[in-house]
Amino acid sequence: MRRHLILEDGSVFEGEGFGAPATTFGEIIFDTAMTGYQEIITNPIYEGQMIVFAMPVVGADGIHAEAYESVKPNIRGMIVHDLAEVSTNRQRRMNLDRFLKQHNIPGLAQVDTRALIRHLRESGPQKATIVDYVDDHAVDQLVATVLTNKQVQNTATPKPYANPGRGHHIVVIDFGLKHGILRSLGDYDANVSVLPYTATVDEVLTLDPDGIILSTGPGNPNDLPESVLTLIRVLQSKAPMLGLGLGHELFALANGATLSTLPAEYHGMNHPIQEIISQEIFYAMQGRGYVVDEDSLDYKKLFVTHRDLVDNSIQGLRHRDYPAFSVQFFPDGGPGPLEASVIFADFFETVEDYVEQNNESFN
Repeated sequence: MRRHLILEDGSVFEGEGFGAPATTFGEIIFDTAMTGYQEIITNPIYEGQMIVFAMPVVGADGIHAEAYESVKPNIRGMIVHDLAEVSTNRQRRMNLDRFLKQHNIPGLAQVDTRALIRHLRESGPQKATIVDYVDDHAVDQLVATVLTNKQVQNTATPKPYANPGRGHHIVVIDFGLKHGILRSLGDYDANVSVLPYTATVDEVLTLDPDGIILSTGPGNPNDLPESVLTLIRVLQSKAPMLGLGLGHELFALANGATLSTLPAEYHGMNHPIQEIISQEIFYAMQGRGYVVDEDSLDYKKLFVTHRDLVDNSIQGLRHRDYPAFSVQFFPDGGPGPLEASVIFADFFETVEDYVEQNNESFN
């Protein structure tokens, strides 16, 4: 069935519908990754968004259990150039069309995605809708729709839970946690406690963490309450801390920096990052709509550790006084290169030093 994508600026793109035949609304962005569509559409950072895929053919490897970044997809729609209707995954469990139908998510194929992405590069993210017919009612509905700013509330866990291990105890503050972070912590046999972002300082410290991670997540970090920044300010002095994605942005805000909105969001697994001290260059997955303002940094508190070689933007920060640091990119991959996983190694090295010092003090 022929369906239509309508953008807030009045642009219309026609394609062949797949997935659920539902009408949907959301913010539309594009992703340049050439693999890993299942990880992308189940990543909680895309809560409330429609994704345009730059990869020319999507769906050929089917749906498989190892590629979930959350229990269910969080997107509002999926726009592709060509859809592979038959899964070539060796398990042959489910194809993409059926998967989206199960979760009531519409898709649109046979779209000129190159033209659409060029348009979005110039216009930036905007509201969009997928409908059967283009008429005044559909346009009026889109214009009148107010998108939620409660993405973190919609995706983060409301209650604490454990991901047990026998190693160091790591508390993860959940702002929209992707499974790749838990998998990476599992590589170190970490004993993980996941807490909601509404947790208090006492609730965190009662668990006696060896380290604290501020997770990735969706939405605008400025929409979260001041209590979150207060939590970070206190905890960064109590135990080693690592901020990832949204956690990085919140770490910057908590230490007095400001953020700017990017003219076009960066989503992909091909972003070259340079570590400033070593000059090492690696590629990493990114999913961001904001950047830390260089001029807002208090260099008495923070210094820059990583930069994006495409736009020279800040990709990593470290606190001068506390064992706390953060990165804008996703060191767990999922999908994406695993070169950035060294960030977790750095974190656990910091945790080891912290635990050793505490043991010496105790003895």
